[in-house]
Amino acid sequence: MSDTPGPAAQSPAAGRPLLSVALASMMEEVGAHSGAVYLLRSDAPVLEMAVMAGLPRAFAAPWERVGLSARIPVAQAVRERRMVWVGGADEMARRFPRIAVVLPYPFALAAVPLAAAERVHGVVFVTWPGTHPAELSGEEQARLTAACARLSGQLERAATEARPPGPEPDLLAAPAPEAAADPDPTEAARLLARLPYGLVSMDLRGRIGFLNAAAAELLGRPAVELLGTPPWVSVPWLNDPGYEDRYRAALLSQRPTSFVALRPPDEWLSFRLYPSTTGLSVRITRVKVLTERARETARSGAPPPRLVTISQLLSLTGALTEAVAVRDVVRLVADEVGPAVGSRALVLLGSQEGRLRVLGHHGYPDAHAVDHYDGLPLSARTPGTQALDSGVPGFFESVEHLERLYPSGHRTRDGFAAWAYLPLVASGRPVGMCVLAYAHPHLFPAEERAVLTSLGGMIAQALERALLYDAKHRLAHGLQSALLPHSLVPPPGIEAAARYLPATRGMEIGGDFYDLVPTGPLAAAVIGDVQGHNVTAAALMGQIRTGVRAYTAVGQAPEEVMDSINRLLLDLGADLFASCLYLRLDPVRGRAVMARAGHPPPLLRRPDGRVRVLDLAGGPLLGIDAGAVYPTTEVALAPGSVLALYTDGLVESPGVDIEDALVELGGVFAEAGGGPLESVADELIRHGASGRERVDDVAVLLLRANGGG
Repeated sequence: MSDTPGPAAQSPAAGRPLLSVALASMMEEVGAHSGAVYLLRSDAPVLEMAVMAGLPRAFAAPWERVGLSARIPVAQAVRERRMVWVGGADEMARRFPRIAVVLPYPFALAAVPLAAAERVHGVVFVTWPGTHPAELSGEEQARLTAACARLSGQLERAATEARPPGPEPDLLAAPAPEAAADPDPTEAARLLARLPYGLVSMDLRGRIGFLNAAAAELLGRPAVELLGTPPWVSVPWLNDPGYEDRYRAALLSQRPTSFVALRPPDEWLSFRLYPSTTGLSVRITRVKVLTERARETARSGAPPPRLVTISQLLSLTGALTEAVAVRDVVRLVADEVGPAVGSRALVLLGSQEGRLRVLGHHGYPDAHAVDHYDGLPLSARTPGTQALDSGVPGFFESVEHLERLYPSGHRTRDGFAAWAYLPLVASGRPVGMCVLAYAHPHLFPAEERAVLTSLGGMIAQALERALLYDAKHRLAHGLQSALLPHSLVPPPGIEAAARYLPATRGMEIGGDFYDLVPTGPLAAAVIGDVQGHNVTAAALMGQIRTGVRAYTAVGQAPEEVMDSINRLLLDLGADLFASCLYLRLDPVRGRAVMARAGHPPPLLRRPDGRVRVLDLAGGPLLGIDAGAVYPTTEVALAPGSVLALYTDGLVESPGVDIEDALVELGGVFAEAGGGPLESVADELIRHGASGRERVDDVAVLLLRANGGG
């Protein structure tokens, strides 16, 4: 980055780069205080930041390179070729949570694509302080659109002339305001020296450019060690992400912000930050009340109050994004929130059919202590129902406090002494309640109440996703259970056994299927695997299995069944493909005719215990090629032979060669294959699932030939 003259001093005639001049002029026209220009790469769907103005590039560091599929305003503006407007922090959190987590400050943003003719060259975003109205005025929109149209035309001409612009120096510093008259430097120095509080001037990067003697004394460092450095770098006790966050909040929102910090061992200082487009002025004063309280606490030996820092909030936010099911949300809140705010137990509640329902709890010595919440009508007047109905958190510092407000609406037999009731509201509707319980009476100062309220919003988002996941999970498992055969009916002369194991990742469902279809003296067996691990895969699996039964019932040969299923998948237009192995068994003749579509080869164990991998002819996966052909192979099945049909989840594992896995499986099959078929199935499944996480579901179908009936 380089500090260059501000927007008012720049023009193309002065030799300024194209993008910098256009961006500075645009920001001046609409009164924006920061912005950036992205250019679209010609070789990839990626936007790259070419220049930024008004704020350090570090503010936008996570988005210097952006894929067009990203859910952020600049990418959306290019994808939809229209302006994207975000009117404030609440709207940003709702529509673009990734940005709101990193920049949770009040500011407005507009992103406008740079498009000319049929080509998109890039995109511009500009931001306004948090005082900007929630709506963009018609005049602002017209000026912004016109400025972007001019820049798009310039970029189009540059591309035609084969001189595309590249990255340019950022525009960081703005010109200092002109004074009405030249002040007397000596008198100014005397004025600042006489002030009893500290004054510090910082540039946009947070570096100290000036401080008076009182500021140096309060910070406890010589002025020479502070000049040119950010205070959170040069002052050890200010090295906390929360303090740097206040600086970022002031610059981005262009609103005064403040914080208090403890100067070791026991002196509290107040920092008030006044921002402008040129930097910040900081006023530092002593906070006598907090200092005296800290000294009293130190004398009494009581532990200092715990405050949740911005780093803890970001840590919790990151952890909650990994929560999949409701039990994950309960565990993460217990692990992350409880220690941070000092609570000992929590219960997570949802609402169903007009009543509260306990979704999970942690930290209660007696599990029945939360039973009084379960089934409680939402119409009852209790702390939980009142908070859920109003959306306003409830904080109760002691049993007496709670019983004074709710003399008959709450039972305190859970053994705790203070509570925080946090309504969980997501997408504008209540999804549940989080109750934090404290072992001792607990004061809830304003700062802690604000933090807990913010935590409630984050927990609500995670809980909404988890409830949706659990609902899909139950639906998918019910669907899959209904579609897989509950029992196998082999023909005389054939024994059969089958097993199914879900994956241990994702929704723990998949598209693996098997079936055994009796057809008079013969029988048809099928095993297959539909791509994916979701409800769509499970539903498509059911359609394939139904189709196999139908085509088998009308007497189609194995190759005809495979061809019919292939056309069925293409006609359904599901954009999923499937592997499949289909065979027609003749136990009287001891023969099997097999057709294969991209499926792992079956194993055949002979009566003497030898196992071989059957090298079958085959065709491509189903659902890819309408003209595919599926040749058949006839295999002899002597009495006592066992066929093992399986899906790839049994043998495929990250970092393991498929040939080695087949050799190992064959060894297990050879040793166990002479026993009862149910035991053989258990042994093969046990081998495939042992010592590793299953990234795919597993199906196994075993067929033993015992001769004609």
